[in-house]
This record gives sequence, structure tokens and C-alpha cells, in this order.
Amino acid sequence: MSSDFETYEQDFGTTTAEITNKIGRIPKLAGEEKTQLVLNVDKQLEEVRELLEQMDLEVREIPIQSRGMYNSRLKSYKQELEKLEKDFKRSRIAYSDEVRNELMGDDGSSSENQLIKLREERAHLLDNTERLERSSRRLEAGYQIAVETEQVGQEILANLHSDREKIQRARERLRETDANLGKSSRILTGMLRRIIQNRILVFILGAIILLTIVLAIYFNLRGH
Repeated sequence: MSSDFETYEQDFGTTTAEITNKIGRIPKLAGEEKTQLVLNVDKQLEEVRELLEQMDLEVREIPIQSRGMYNSRLKSYKQELEKLEKDFKRSRIAYSDEVRNELMGDDGSSSENQLIKLREERAHLLDNTERLERSSRRLEAGYQIAVETEQVGQEILANLHSDREKIQRARERLRETDANLGKSSRILTGMLRRIIQNRILVFILGAIILLTIVLAIYFNLRGH
């Protein structure tokens, strides 16, 4: 199980390194070339998200006593992804000095107006980006709470199932004990009945013997 997690970790490291390199190149490009690179990075970020989902699933299958270490590593990878997404969003609206000059041309007044407009648009986009990031963090926190709640629920269900099995086994043992007690009671009752019968027989035999002795003595004395 941990070997699969480590494989995902290697893929994560390789892909994020490529994304970091490409994000650094985006502000230096313009036009169709920049658009294609942005699309490529966006696709790789989606692959990284899928890797993290797979890693999350793997962590859930790891025994609880070893899960803490993997959760910490997964948390750091999610934070790294958040940073990459933030850098990516900024790089999409950023331009290097060379590209900015190429876009604005040599007209000073026009260049100044375009620069002001570009800065306003950039500030607006950054503001929207920050809002999206805050919303994303809240959603991520909600998702994490849901996952933890699900794990706690699963553990509670497992404990309840275990307790139910213990109660059922205890009931079965109690039934067996009751059956054994009933059988023992019947045996003891039979033994007691036989003891009483034997005592009655001994008493009758004793009486008969005593009566015989008395009669023998009587007839013996009468004969003399």
C-alpha cells in the first residue's frame, strides 16, 4: 500500500517540477504561444489534483497507527499545489518587460495609458483570484472535515459491529449456560428422588427385619 503512495509521490515531484519551470516561462511569452503553454500547465495541474486524490485514497487504506505520517506528507503536497495554482494565476496576467514593450509599442502617451489600464486589469484579476483562492480553501477545509467525519463514522460503525458480535456471542453462551443449568437441575432432581426412594426402601426393610426379629423372639418364648 505504501509503495503505491510513494509511486504517486514520485509522479507528483516530477510533474510539479515541470509545472514550476513552465510557470516561469509564461510571462515571457505572448499570443498563441502563451495560450498553448497556459493550456498545457492547466492540464498538468489537473493531473496533479488527480494524483493527490489517489494519494488521499491510499492514505485511507493505511492502518490508523501509521496514517499520521502519510497525512502530514499529503497535507504538504496540497499546500504545494495551492502555491503552484497561485503562481500560475499570477503568471497568466503577468508580462516581462520585453513583452510589455512589444505590446505597447513606442508611443509614450498610448503606452502610459495602456500600462495604467493593464495595471487596473491586473489588480482586478488578482482580487478575483484571491477571492477564488479563499473560496477554494474553504471548500478544501469543508472537504477535509467531511473526510475526517466519514473516517470517524466508519470507525464507530466498526466498533458497533464488533460490540454487536460480542453481545451475540454472550447471548449464545448464556443460552448454553441456561440449557446446561436446566439439564443439571433435572439430573439433581432425579438423584434426589432416587435417594428418597432408597431411604424409604431401607426404612421398610428395617421395619420388616425388626418385625421378623420380634416375631421370632415371641414364638421362641411361647414355645418354651
